[in-house]
Amino acid sequence: MANKLFVGNLPFDATNEQLQQAFSQAGAVSEVFIPVDRESNRPRGFAFVTMSSDAEAAKAIEMFNGKDFGGRALVVNEARPKEDRPRNGGYGGGYGGGM
Repeated sequence: MANKLFVGNLPFDATNEQLQQAFSQAGAVSEVFIPVDRESNRPRGFAFVTMSSDAEAAKAIEMFNGKDFGGRALVVNEARPKEDRPRNGGYGGGYGGGM
């Protein structure tokens, strides 16, 4: 298991400090990252929390997955690497050129 966690269904007003404080109940938190939308500069509703060890990450999943945080049930699991996806020129979703 990796020590980087994906935290989904996060309230849009959640802060790095709130996540740091909450997840520190499971162990030492190395990093908290809340991505923001490029256009609106608003949080996207999820975060990545890096714990200092795999054991602490497993404990955090056990403690927080499905638990209420700011009125929403969190989804906490091991973060997976971002998959390569084709950008605007890849397959699917485009306009078909008919004859």
